[in-house]
Amino acid sequence: MNETHTKVWTDSSSDAEIIVAVREGDRDAYRILFERHAAAARRVAFAYTSVPSDVDDIVADAFESVLRALQGGSGPSEAFRAYLFTVIRRNARDVKRRAERLRPCEDMAVHDEVLGHQAASSDPTMAKFEHSAVAEAFASLPERWQIVLWYTEVEKRTPAEIAPGLGLTPNGVAALAYRAREALRQAYLQEHLAEVDDATCLAVVEDLPGFVRGSLTRRDLEFVTAHLRGCEKCRRLVAELEDVNAMLH
Repeated sequence: MNETHTKVWTDSSSDAEIIVAVREGDRDAYRILFERHAAAARRVAFAYTSVPSDVDDIVADAFESVLRALQGGSGPSEAFRAYLFTVIRRNARDVKRRAERLRPCEDMAVHDEVLGHQAASSDPTMAKFEHSAVAEAFASLPERWQIVLWYTEVEKRTPAEIAPGLGLTPNGVAALAYRAREALRQAYLQEHLAEVDDATCLAVVEDLPGFVRGSLTRRDLEFVTAHLRGCEKCRRLVAELEDVNAMLH
């Protein structure tokens, strides 16, 4: 008599473990990924459209696309949410274009250049990695930082050329540009974090990009580290951010 052993997935099961099971043909395992990430996926989709039916279609299509990718041997190995959000944003842009609600957008390559983004990937979805997220991260910066990044990274002007217009010394411009580049990278990482409903995590999530980039103060680092020891969900978020951060200079 043949016996069938069904794997029991729990909150402590990592996305990486479940992804392996999906690749091996366990569709029930994919249901766990859906339940774990669907609410966050809908929040991302709602950032692009307020039409509930469009949100449903965008999210459903994204999960189906990622499932096909996993079954075909591609897709993410660990950072499921980051990969899923990439597909959702692509799908949302397609929906907007079809509805003729999307205005012509600027060339995101200039923002990629500022980030020092490494786009090399054999996966066609990740090869187009998060252009909208780059633009949103850039737009979230203070105007002064946007200006110095544009001048230094896009127009390739020297600090000495920029200094008079900003009322700074050349050394001051260089220091401002350094801070702005780091802020952009952290803002970009922040784009990969969905809103967190758990009140115990709210005070930590905004510090996770700084934790991954190694820019927290000693006090904040100790606070985040202590929280991570007891929070599997936030540890998964850190793993996702580290995966994204590896693509940045």
